[in-house]
Amino acid sequence: MSTAGNLKVLNALDGAKTQWYHFTAIVIAGMGFFTDAYDLFCISLVTKMLGRIYYTKPGSPKPGSLPPNVSAMVNGVALTGTLAGQLFFGWLGDKLGRKKVYGITLMLMCLCSIASGLSFGSSPKSVLTTLCFFRFWLGFGIGGDYPLSATIMSEYSNKKTRGGFIAAVFAMQGFGILGGGVFAIIISSVFNSSYKAPPYEIDPLKSTVPEADYVWRIILMAGALPALLTFYSRSKMPETARYTALVAKNATKAASDMSKVLNVEIESDQQKVNAKFEDDYGLFSKKFLKQHGKHLLGTTTTWFLLDIAFYSQNLFQKDIFTAIGWIPPAKTMNAIEEVYRIARAQTLIALCSTVPGYWFTVFLIDRIGRFTIQIIGFSMMTIFMFALAFPYDHWTRPENNIKFVVMYSFTFFFANFGPNTTTFVVPAEIFPARVRSTCHGISAASGKLGAMVGAFGFLYLAQNQDPAKTDAGYPPGIGVKNSLIVLGVVNLFGTLCTLLVPESKGKSLEEITGESKNETNDSRA
Repeated sequence: MSTAGNLKVLNALDGAKTQWYHFTAIVIAGMGFFTDAYDLFCISLVTKMLGRIYYTKPGSPKPGSLPPNVSAMVNGVALTGTLAGQLFFGWLGDKLGRKKVYGITLMLMCLCSIASGLSFGSSPKSVLTTLCFFRFWLGFGIGGDYPLSATIMSEYSNKKTRGGFIAAVFAMQGFGILGGGVFAIIISSVFNSSYKAPPYEIDPLKSTVPEADYVWRIILMAGALPALLTFYSRSKMPETARYTALVAKNATKAASDMSKVLNVEIESDQQKVNAKFEDDYGLFSKKFLKQHGKHLLGTTTTWFLLDIAFYSQNLFQKDIFTAIGWIPPAKTMNAIEEVYRIARAQTLIALCSTVPGYWFTVFLIDRIGRFTIQIIGFSMMTIFMFALAFPYDHWTRPENNIKFVVMYSFTFFFANFGPNTTTFVVPAEIFPARVRSTCHGISAASGKLGAMVGAFGFLYLAQNQDPAKTDAGYPPGIGVKNSLIVLGVVNLFGTLCTLLVPESKGKSLEEITGESKNETNDSRA
């Protein structure tokens, strides 16, 4: 009997030369990821300002800062929403189709980005409650973008360059982080020059001008713009042929849709999908556990461990830069200048290490493979974390600050030329079409669970061991040095868990998942 893997429409996709529709799909899906990264990471640019505006106590020697519970909520609530969205929309993408759900996630992201800058009331409690409410639903929409974008790009691509195309979508995250930093620099520069204010130590009251309240709102709301630009294009994308043929069992429509996309005539193989294949097993079946259980364990554990390190680094760069003296003490700046300094530091890291790391992966992933890149990335992150941690006192000396930043940048480079990209790519390739979006969502949600561990845990762990030197409201922690050692150990475990993940380079999706097997044979593990 002929099998799903022999469908002419799938063979046409696997063998298609790189053409315009591939790049169109990358841009449409990639702009969603630009928005995702902008929205998730721009909050770290404005949390210090929120503390100054709403929590400064008269007569305090230091500017106000968000209380520990409020800071944890502001930094982590979008991650919580993202986790829920990844699970829900991942499942929905397999039930209703990738295209039907894709537009919903984008509109949710746009609306909640705008709403994040609005407030019901003017008290600290009402403003922060409003912010957290809308950032949860913003995260919910962002969460849906992960499994849907990855799955759509995977199912549109040819087998020769599939890894590079999926990685290119994810690489837009780097531009989102960079774009957030650049936009914050521009806005803070404009406001700082228009509304002059003295440093906090000179005049605590006048150091935070009333107009500063507009700065954080504009930065958060601007995240809606790039996503809105691609909404129409998303609505016009056809459903992926693999979903239409293998899940909806409509090979005729799949052939018709892809004939228009590829500009070639593709014959329908409807009779081949009318047969019920023995390997049409579900997510919770014994057969799935046998064939793909180890793979799902590998994708979930590696993404979980990676995001503990990655998000703690990204969300709390400003604390590390302050600790080593790269960002001046808060009291020596006014509120808007502090935003500028934090944005400049994070933009420099993004420009020099984060963005290059992503694109190294794009160009090399189909040459050296996903497994190799992930092993290299985790291993080098471990080495650099330990190299920063053990001689930490050496790096904190003023003459070594720039060297510390260079070393710290290398951890970002190897996160992105490594597991931060490959953990996104691989789950979109190694699971059957009927559960592909769901399994990617589960893997991504595991990552966001790790992100919450990093985001919430690092707030407390990185506090100084001396109670007199901790931030207001925080108990003593283990310090930045010991926190970096913990992150190094986490990366080491990530290296080991990578051994559970198979290599998918150069194979068709059906060959990887076993969907090309004869119905009388078991599918490939």
